[in-house]
This record gives sequence, C-alpha cells and structure tokens, in this order.
Amino acid sequence: MAKEKTKRNKSINSQKWSYGFILPAVIAVTAIVVIPFVAGIYYSFTKWDGISTSTFIGLANFKQLFNDQEFLTSLWFTIKFSVVTILLINFIGLSLALIVTQKFRGAALLRTIFFMPNLIGGLILGFIWQFVFIKGFSAIGEIIGLEQLSGWLATPATGFWGMVIMVAWQYAGYIMVIYIAFLQGVDDSLLEAASLDGATEWQKFVHVKFPMIRPAFTISLFMTLSFCFKIYDQNLALTSGGPFKSTQMVAMNIVNTAFSQRDMGLAQAKGMVFFLILALVSITQVYFSRKKEVEV
Repeated sequence: MAKEKTKRNKSINSQKWSYGFILPAVIAVTAIVVIPFVAGIYYSFTKWDGISTSTFIGLANFKQLFNDQEFLTSLWFTIKFSVVTILLINFIGLSLALIVTQKFRGAALLRTIFFMPNLIGGLILGFIWQFVFIKGFSAIGEIIGLEQLSGWLATPATGFWGMVIMVAWQYAGYIMVIYIAFLQGVDDSLLEAASLDGATEWQKFVHVKFPMIRPAFTISLFMTLSFCFKIYDQNLALTSGGPFKSTQMVAMNIVNTAFSQRDMGLAQAKGMVFFLILALVSITQVYFSRKKEVEV
C-alpha cells in the first residue's frame, strides 16, 4: 500500500509539473489568439472606428460587405490567384524534389539554392520582382522587339500573372523540402522490384512513388492554401492592389477598410467571413486528401 501511495504521489507531482510547463504557452495563446478572436467576433456586429465607443448594429456589417463590390472583386481575385498558384507551387515543388533526390554531384547545393527564395521577406521580395517586371522586362522587350513585355503590371492580367510568378518562385523551394522528406522515405526495394519487372522511370513514379507520398500532398496543399489566401505584404509591395484595385487581395481589402476607411467593425466582419471561407476550404481539402490516403 505504501508503495502504491508513493507511486500515486509521484504521478500527481509529475502531472503538476507538466501543467506548470504548459501554463505559460496556454496563457500566451489565450492572450494573443483566443481573446482577440472573441473580441473580433463582437466588434464585427458593431459600428466602430477604433477610437470612439463602439455601437452595436447587429448584422448590418455583414449585409454591407455582401453589397461591397470591391470586397467581392478582391475575394474572387484571391480565389483565382490561389487556385492557379497552389497548383503551380506544388507542381514546381514536386519537380524540384524529384530532381534533387537523384544521386548526382551538386544535388545538396541545388536544394539550398531552390530553398533560398523562401528566406527573403515578402516586402523585399515584392520590390525586387517589381523592378524585374517593370525595368527588366521592359529592357528585354526593347532588345527583342516585343512590346508586350513593356508596361508589365500595368494591366489586370499582367498584374495577376506577376503575383503568381513571384509567389510560386518564393514558396516552391519550401514545398520542395516536404516532398523530399517523403520521397526519401520510399523503400528502395520497391523501386528495385519495379525495375526488375521492366518498369520505366515514369511508371515507377506513378505506381510506386506517387502513392507512397500522398501524405505529402495533404500537407503541401494545406500549407500552400494557407499561404496563398492570406498573402498581404507581397501584394502590397508588388502592385499595391493596382491597377484600379484589380489585383487587390482580400487581406489588403480588410486592412484598407480598417485603417484607411477607419471602419473597424466592417473590417472585422470581412475578416470573419474570410476566416469561415478559409476554414471551410481547408477542412474540405484535408478531408478529401486524407480519404485518398486511406484508399491507397
């Protein structure tokens, strides 16, 4: 009995210590995430400029945002941009991963080079690519006599593709690392058996590697979905939403509503709708991706 009591006391003490270590993280998350999120829900039902006392107005902000053409345009632009960019990032990331997992001299150096763009801050990256698109493309256009390269970012179409190219260039190396981790986990004996059966490299990829790295697609799609929908600093630095707000993404629209128009309540309502859309899309994507993993 005495031994059991001692074990029980040790277990209780260890639990107390574990709670003590967890407590600072719980306090930080509550103060930084939970409380602002709950406060944001309340303010989405108010008329508030961020300074004066808020006034409860019910669903008026939500009715207003669904009649806000600028917000709806930015939402549609964000969806189009995200779909194209997610597909492009994952295609490039997987292609790079397949290249650098081959056994050849310089593979490790290539991994570093491909990953480096992810280390550049969004604002700096935006200004770099703005220079490339405006000055660099114009110079190339003059040399080869292609007028379409002049005035890049001056139209909605070139602004859209400029955003896609820049973000894909930045994040492809990061997603490459995830695919590398899963490709290196593929059992070599399976590939050797496929080779003995006369399988080509493409057949080995489709029938052996691809099913084995399905969890990587779940992770990569989720992460790129989160990246692309929430982009703000790259959008600000590259196009600032221009021309005529045709390349303005949802995050920028929300920030402009809050700080340029001084309508915090409406901005919070837009943020809540944006959060619900992103959560719904993310949950759906993870559900179907995991379902495919189970089927395999």
